[in-house]
Amino acid sequence: MAKTQLASANDLQPGQTLKFNYTQNGVPREGFLARLKDKWVAYENRCRHIAISLDFDNNQFFTQDGKYLFCQTHGAVYEPDTGLCVQGPCTGASLFALPIEVDESGVWLDME
Repeated sequence: MAKTQLASANDLQPGQTLKFNYTQNGVPREGFLARLKDKWVAYENRCRHIAISLDFDNNQFFTQDGKYLFCQTHGAVYEPDTGLCVQGPCTGASLFALPIEVDESGVWLDME
């Protein structure tokens, strides 16, 4: 498995995100890394309602209150720690989680 470092341990504060590119099964894709209060998560940057980016290319994934991730186009609202859509046109669907590893040197994407 190929590991790619996405961020060092201090690059993001809780509530911040970082977009990145990766390849899955030979297809280029975009993902985003989010630092939550006590953990890190990574998801494919694609709404589960219609296959478009969640952000408007502005790296804004959190609601104004910082409690949820959301799609700026459709208003779908996702739980940050699970990726589950809890409100909007794709309620019950989940964002595609990406495998990451966190160690003292940073956060790593662990893709084949």
